[in-house]
Amino acid sequence: VQLQASGGGLVQPGGSLRLSCAASGNIFSVNVMGWYRQAPGKQRELVANMHSAGSTNYADSVKGRFTISRDNAKNTVYLQMNVLKPEDTAVYYCNFIGRGTFWGQGTLVTVSS
Repeated sequence: VQLQASGGGLVQPGGSLRLSCAASGNIFSVNVMGWYRQAPGKQRELVANMHSAGSTNYADSVKGRFTISRDNAKNTVYLQMNVLKPEDTAVYYCNFIGRGTFWGQGTLVTVSS
């Protein structure tokens, strides 16, 4: 499985960004797609993920601000990030769990004035 992520960038505090990640290859229909992030000097952490059946998980720090969604027909997962804070600054990695675990290349999100 190959993952192609896009949508990172520089945004001011309080702003919004939308990340996208498209999966291709040998995709098992039952899977979990989501996003992790890693800030400088910190461990990689789960941001949000979504099962192909629709259930979701969110980190407490992003609940109410981030929304994960997916288009199963396109094998694509989205992360709408609103009310961004400087502490959201990190490299965001797309993640796919099916018959194995796969990672995208990472996209940098910088929240700064």
